Amino acid sequence: MARYIPDEIEAYAERYTSARLEIFDRLGAETRSTQENPQMMVGPIEGAFLSFLVSMTQAKRVLEMGTFTGWSAIAMARSLPPDGSLVTCDVNEETTAVARRYAEEAGVADRIDFRVGPGVETLAALEGPFDLAFIDADKGGYVDYYEAILPKLSPHGLIAADNTLFGLDADGENGRQIARFNEHVLRDDRVEAVLLPFREGVTLIRRSG
Repeated sequence: MARYIPDEIEAYAERYTSARLEIFDRLGAETRSTQENPQMMVGPIEGAFLSFLVSMTQAKRVLEMGTFTGWSAIAMARSLPPDGSLVTCDVNEETTAVARRYAEEAGVADRIDFRVGPGVETLAALEGPFDLAFIDADKGGYVDYYEAILPKLSPHGLIAADNTLFGLDADGENGRQIARFNEHVLRDDRVEAVLLPFREGVTLIRRSG
C-alpha cells in the first residue's frame, strides 16, 4: 500500500495510531476482496488523520470528493458534532452502495449525504460554506474541484487534497495531473499550503491571512 513510505515505517505508524474500529477492518477486507483498486482506500492512518482534522477544526459541514467504499467519509462523520453533516460525491453507484451499507453499520448514515454524479456538476449544485473539504477523486479533476470548492469554503475552512506526492511521477498521467494541481495551488496567492509527506501525500490548503 505504501508507495512512498517504507513498509516497515507504515506498519510502525499504523501500530501506534489509535481510533481503530472493527468495522474498518471488515470494510478494508471487503474492499480488498471485491475492488480492482483497493489501494484507493485511505486506510487506518489517513482515516484517523481525517478524523483528527474534523475534530481540530471543529468542522460542522464537510465535503468529500471521492467516496469509494466509504472509509474516509465514515471516519470524518464519526467526529462530527450531532448537528454536523458531510456531503460525499462519487460517480460509482456500486462502491457508493458499499459505503452506504457500512455507514449504516457505523451509525453515521444520518450525517452523510451521498451524491452520485459528475463531480463538477454536483459541486455546482451545492451551497456552502463548508468547514473542511477532502479531495480524493480523479486526478485530472483536482484543479476544477479546487476552484469550485474554494469559494464555498468557510472563512477559516480547510481543504485537504490526497495523493499529492504523485506529482513526483512525471511519466504517468496521474503524476502529470497532480503536478499540475500542485503548481496551481503553489501559484495561487489566495491560499497557503503545506504538503505533508505521509502515505501518498496530503496537502492542506487554507486561505491566506
